[in-house]
Amino acid sequence: MCYQMKGAAMTADAVSPSQAHSLARDAETMPRSTRDELDRVQIDDLDMLGLAVLAGPANVIMQLALPAVGYGVYESKVDSGNLFKRPTKRTRTTLTYLAVAAMGSPDIRKAYRQAVNKSHAYVRSDADSPVKYNAFDPKLQLWVAACLYRGWEDMQRIYGDPAKITEEAYQQGAVMGTTLQMPRDLWPATRADFEAYWQQTVDELEIDDTIREHLMKIVRMDFTYPALRLLFGRYSETMTIGFLPEEFRKKMRIEQTPMQRRIFNAHNAVARQVIRFMPKPLREFPFNVMLVDLEWRRRTGRPLV
Repeated sequence: MCYQMKGAAMTADAVSPSQAHSLARDAETMPRSTRDELDRVQIDDLDMLGLAVLAGPANVIMQLALPAVGYGVYESKVDSGNLFKRPTKRTRTTLTYLAVAAMGSPDIRKAYRQAVNKSHAYVRSDADSPVKYNAFDPKLQLWVAACLYRGWEDMQRIYGDPAKITEEAYQQGAVMGTTLQMPRDLWPATRADFEAYWQQTVDELEIDDTIREHLMKIVRMDFTYPALRLLFGRYSETMTIGFLPEEFRKKMRIEQTPMQRRIFNAHNAVARQVIRFMPKPLREFPFNVMLVDLEWRRRTGRPLV
């Protein structure tokens, strides 16, 4: 699998702020009518959206398992978006992106896309990078979107109604990529095509020691504050390993212990019952709050990312 991307010759170090603004503007490659149409698409069934927080670390690991994505994050010069340097901000911006992609208005999607583009302009490989990457590469955005959609499916299978995994729901899932630069026609045409793309990509994944250790830090919650790690580290590790698909566990060379499996299954059994009685605003939390926060940031002129 080749990770050479057009435009990767310009290194992150070589991108000045003015160039970043130019690159962010140029990333809007879709015709305006097409972009407007895509930005109007919303996900109808959001019952499992809030639960995505539980599986968030596992989903991030899946995304970063693709070498070009993994090294793009590992080598990123954008410290303000570094999970290990700014964990609270990174968590907020990631949750906000999911909220914008699923529930955002066309206007808010455009504003957030432009803000993300300015940060992505700096995420480019240099001469020393083991693989070539460019955050504007639509194929990399396809993989990230595929992981997010697959995570939604997993939430439905574990907590919701597997019958909701329909062709229509799959087509709506494309917004996870089209909210940025992924062209709509890059999203596999049918759910069956998606499965073929997914299996082929996963089969070809190779996680080297550098990225594996970086991902293990996410498993262990090394990115968060010591007090939180002490209180929730074991729980988070159990949940992350549980949500991580078996093929990714094998590539990461980690195993789910019998005790972790029992805790994970017991947690899910209780959660399934609780969800049945939760009002819609709670099921959508914290993503509904992220949209309110984003609107406040726009009104007050604060940075969106």
